[in-house]
Amino acid sequence: MDETMDKKRPLSELMRSTMDKIREMADTNTIVGQPITTADGVTMIPISRVSMGFGCGGADYGKVQPKDFGGGSGAGVKIEPVAFLVIREGSTRVLPVAMPPMTTLDRVVEMVPDLVDKVEKYFDRKEEKEPQ
Repeated sequence: MDETMDKKRPLSELMRSTMDKIREMADTNTIVGQPITTADGVTMIPISRVSMGFGCGGADYGKVQPKDFGGGSGAGVKIEPVAFLVIREGSTRVLPVAMPPMTTLDRVVEMVPDLVDKVEKYFDRKEEKEPQ
């Protein structure tokens, strides 16, 4: 929209300012947090789930220009910790914060990082044993 259209429609500015505030609250650092390193060399990266809702509405009142405007907007953001990626001695694990997985698919997804680590270690050991 052009600027003249925005000035005539306060609802656009209302929506824009609400969305800007939501962006401030829920950026990528909210979902994948900053790494935390402990004294013994373990690095933990927090992972969160972010849910958002947004609603906006308004109307012009009166017959004389400029018309009166009435409107409102609302938004909600829910941030839940889900897991930590734990990196220790070259091995990465997922440490869930929530309840244990309920479905088979959840269990499989949870086991993938461990499986990848085991496969990598297997191939590393195999390369060490083979003569060059």
